[in-house]
Amino acid sequence: MGFIAFLKTQFIVHLLIGFVFVVSGLIINFIQLCTLVLWPINKQFYRRVNCRLAYSLWSQLVMLLEWWSGTECTLFSDEATVNTFGKEHVIIILNHNFEIDFLCGWTMTERFGVLGSSKVLAKRELLYVPLIGWTWYFLEIVFCKRKWEEDRDTVIEGLKRLADYPEYMWFLLYCEGTRFTETKHRISMEVAESKGLPKLKYHLLPRTKGFTTAVQCLRGTVSAVYDVTLNFRGNKNPSLLGILYGKKYEADMCVRRFPLEDIPQDEKEAANWLHKLYQEKDALQEMYNQEGTFPGQQFKPPRRPWTLLNFLFWATVLLSPLFTFGFGVFASGSPLLILAFLGFVGAASFGVRRLIGVTEIEKGSSYGNQEFKKKE
Repeated sequence: MGFIAFLKTQFIVHLLIGFVFVVSGLIINFIQLCTLVLWPINKQFYRRVNCRLAYSLWSQLVMLLEWWSGTECTLFSDEATVNTFGKEHVIIILNHNFEIDFLCGWTMTERFGVLGSSKVLAKRELLYVPLIGWTWYFLEIVFCKRKWEEDRDTVIEGLKRLADYPEYMWFLLYCEGTRFTETKHRISMEVAESKGLPKLKYHLLPRTKGFTTAVQCLRGTVSAVYDVTLNFRGNKNPSLLGILYGKKYEADMCVRRFPLEDIPQDEKEAANWLHKLYQEKDALQEMYNQEGTFPGQQFKPPRRPWTLLNFLFWATVLLSPLFTFGFGVFASGSPLLILAFLGFVGAASFGVRRLIGVTEIEKGSSYGNQEFKKKE
């Protein structure tokens, strides 16, 4: 094992990376709070500023994927589709099977210049998670309780606010509503059978309300829907902790573009369109499992240096005073100061681990275990 590889496995290094992410995130959140005064003066300027502030935070996670672990992301698509990336407003549909599926999506948004302006339909609980939810709040992310009777007006209002967004945005939808597990899949397929819908082998039954509402509200703004089917070579099941330990993965992403005018305007027909799409996604996963590849041309968009440079900037700004302060504490010889400093380190470690825990499949919600049994 080389020296760099050894460093990637060390807890103290992980703690320092976490410290930079957390403290820089809190600084960014404070700056975002200050930018609220811009909203009544110039809403579009406020949005552009917050896109760049969000980029400064999220790109640190992308840096871990691209530069720290060296994970490769390969696109399977066609040249005409790839040429539209980063040049239009779109809705993204991504399967929700892996702990780092969002991170693979983010690395693509970064390489095509839309990371800071990317959006998601997120569960409301995340609004109260420091850094993640707070940053999303200032980005006008649409939050929902995942109870359609309560969410309908909130979701529609949030989507309509994005109609005049000044920067190209990729609006991510996890139509399955929750991460894939065997238990959730079994329950989901029971629902499919009761509704007379074809069963899926690799996906949960898509919940159509969020999709049909997004399509209706964003017509005239969004140009297309990108369907993304993600898998990892070697049947790997990567995690954010694996990325932090420097494990390298190879992600394959099959991307298909559907012009919005090809999607029915009628809600029921649009829902049927989505169910058909998931049957096609299931067939793509079956092909990948059998052949180890997706159809289409292969593209490897080059990684950009900005994620690394951004992290190095924050590391320089934040670690230098931390090291100076830590040295001063131990040099003082005061047991009280030393214990207080170690307590701070322990609290920071706990906070970083809790943030990582948000991505873990086993820590996911029980939403799919219960809500699939209810009618949409």
